[in-house]
Amino acid sequence: MSLRSRPTPAFLAWPYLVGIVLLVVIPVGGTLYLAFTEYFGIEAPTFIGLDNFGRMLASDRFWTALGNSSIYVLIAVPLRVAGAVGLALLLHTRSAGSSAARTAVFLPTVVPDVAYALLWLYIFNPLFGPLTLGLEAVGISSPEWLVDPATARFSVALMSAFQIGEGFVIALAVRRSIPNHLYESAAVDGASPWFTLSRVTLPLMLPVLALLALRDVIISFQANFVPALIVTEGGPRLATFFLPLYVYREGFRYGRLGYAAAVTLTMFVITAVVVVIQYRLARRWRLV
Repeated sequence: MSLRSRPTPAFLAWPYLVGIVLLVVIPVGGTLYLAFTEYFGIEAPTFIGLDNFGRMLASDRFWTALGNSSIYVLIAVPLRVAGAVGLALLLHTRSAGSSAARTAVFLPTVVPDVAYALLWLYIFNPLFGPLTLGLEAVGISSPEWLVDPATARFSVALMSAFQIGEGFVIALAVRRSIPNHLYESAAVDGASPWFTLSRVTLPLMLPVLALLALRDVIISFQANFVPALIVTEGGPRLATFFLPLYVYREGFRYGRLGYAAAVTLTMFVITAVVVVIQYRLARRWRLV
């Protein structure tokens, strides 16, 4: 192939750009339009201005879903980041069995969401679930994981703590990129493992820690729909009634597609605001 016949970068990028337009730009534009309309999927949308947003702000269900989603983010994000970074630190060396262990860490991420939710529904079973039987075997009374509102929200967040494959791969790559001579110098100076971890490893991994936290905030706000629908159905007593489930019920159970679009748009705006605040705090912390 001659140099003149080689594809240009623009030519190679067009399938990606077409996918972005079809799967992102057009759906976002449609959601933005429907958010200001009354639309039930049968007749043409009717423009109603900000009425959907006023109805949303006056809805107790919306504030319940927003509060539940915020608490879920506060629980799930630290679990996911700590799990990804901690496992990356444990499994970064090449040793016997490390490849199998890294595969096991990534495996839950590629399991379909529905199958993964059904698996945890069995694990949390109060009668014969492995988690319940394991705790009782060591003399610990198992809580009512999905029945008690105090533990149901944590149980759903615990499910997400094992789907950290992408974050684990990123943290693992960053850990392996740290030069070995830094650890050799620390060993020569007699530094303890904790000193090396807190003064060498974690500071050098701080940018990726911020990246993982930003990413997991977005995921946690929007990707808890399947477990909330299949495992808990929004209960008990609306403890796991998250924003994505609220959007689903308003749009596809009650047919209020315009109102659901307004809630979706609000959820995206809230997520973006939280991410921007988090980014500014992380940047200020790094500068300090």
